[in-house]
Amino acid sequence: MSSDFPLSHDALARLTEEYPTPFYLYDERAIRENFRAFKRAFSLFPQFREFFAVKACPNPYILKVLAEEGCGADCSSLPELMLAKLSGMGGDMVMFTSNETPAEEYRYAAEAGNIINLDDVTHIDFLERTLGALPETLCFRYNPGPLKEGGNAIIGKPEEAKYGCTREQLLAAYKRCKEAGVRRFGLHTMVASNELNPDFFVDTARLVFDLVLEVQRECGVDISFVDFGGGIGIPYRPGQQKVDVEYVAREIRRLYDEKIVPAGLDPLLVTFECGRPITGPYGWLVTRAVHEKHIYRDYIGTDACMADLMRPGMYGAYHELTVSGKEDAPKDHVYDVVGSLCENCDKFAVQRPLPKIERGDLLIIHDAGAHGRAMGFNYNGKLRAGELLLRPDGSVMQIRRRETVEDYFATLDLEGVASFA
Repeated sequence: MSSDFPLSHDALARLTEEYPTPFYLYDERAIRENFRAFKRAFSLFPQFREFFAVKACPNPYILKVLAEEGCGADCSSLPELMLAKLSGMGGDMVMFTSNETPAEEYRYAAEAGNIINLDDVTHIDFLERTLGALPETLCFRYNPGPLKEGGNAIIGKPEEAKYGCTREQLLAAYKRCKEAGVRRFGLHTMVASNELNPDFFVDTARLVFDLVLEVQRECGVDISFVDFGGGIGIPYRPGQQKVDVEYVAREIRRLYDEKIVPAGLDPLLVTFECGRPITGPYGWLVTRAVHEKHIYRDYIGTDACMADLMRPGMYGAYHELTVSGKEDAPKDHVYDVVGSLCENCDKFAVQRPLPKIERGDLLIIHDAGAHGRAMGFNYNGKLRAGELLLRPDGSVMQIRRRETVEDYFATLDLEGVASFA
C-alpha cells in the first residue's frame, strides 16, 4: 500500500506558490527510518552492508542522508561514482557494477578505492591493461541463466539478459585472478527487479552460497563478500504486500549457518544493493490538472508528462494517484490521466476510478521516489521537474531546481548556427 502523503492539502497548496508544479517531493524522516529498519533486519549477520542503487535516486542530498545512516553506494557510471564521493560515500563503501565500461571509469573507481565488479571475463584483461595490474579486491557478476527461474519484464529472464558471467567462466576467472595477485574476492548476482516474493531472494542466496562453496573447492579461493543485488520490490498496487525483509534475513541467515559457517568462511560480508525499497515509497510526483478532454474516453491533462515519470509509459507500471483535498471523495469518475508528450503511452493512469477532477486540482503520484526523476528525458523539448526535500523539522528545501529553456539549449553551439551552411 502506498505511503501516506506527508503534507496536508493546504500545506501543499502553499508549497506550490513557491515551487510551481510539477515537482518531486521526498520525505527525509521517512527515508531515514525506512533505511534503519532495513539495516536492522539484516543485523543478525556478522557483517552486513547496503549499497544504495544510485540509479534509483541520483541526488546528492538523498545520498548524503543515506551516507549519514551508514549506507554505501552501488554505482554504474562515472557521474554516479562522483555523486557518491560528493555525498561522503568513498572507498569500499562504493560498489562499481557496470557493463561495457570505458577505461577512464575503471581508473576513477580504482583510484578512489571502490570495489570493481566485473560483468564479463574479457574485462579482466581490459582492466589489467587499463590499470597496469589488477586491484587487490575484485568482484564478479554471476548470471545463473536457466538455473534461476523467474525474472520479469523489467530485467528479463537471466539467460536472455546481457549481464554477468556463466558458472564455468567464473571458475576460470577466479583461478586466473588469484594467479595475477588478487587477494580479496566477491561474488555478485542480480536476477530480478521489483520482485515481491520473499522466497525469491532466499532462493537466490542459496544459489550464491552454493557457488561460493564451489569456488572454494574448485579454485582454492575463499570468497570474502557476496552481493545479492537489489530487486526487492514495493507494493505499487492496492492489495499488494510489502516484502518481509526480516523473513528474508532470517532465512538467508539459516542458509548461512548451514553452508557458510561449516566451510570456515564466517564472517562473510553479506550485502544488498537495493534502491526501490529504500526511497521508492517516500517520493511523490506532484502535478496539476491543466486540461480535460471528453471523446471516446475522459481525459485529464497534467503539467507533468512521461518525461518526468516514464515507468507507466515504458513498463505499463502502476502508480497510485490521489487528488489532493479529495482523498475521501467518492471515486465516481473514470479517467485516463495523461501528459503532453507526443506519445500515446504518455499516461500516468489508464481507466482509473477517481474523484471528479477540476482544472487546477493537485494530483499526487505515489511511490515515485525511485526510478522516477532519475529516468527523465528531454524528448519533445520537455523540461524535467525539480526535486524538493521535506526535512524532519517540517521545512522544505529545493535539492534540484526544475530545468529551464536555457538548460535545454546549453549544450548547443548557437553562435555557430548563423554561419552554418
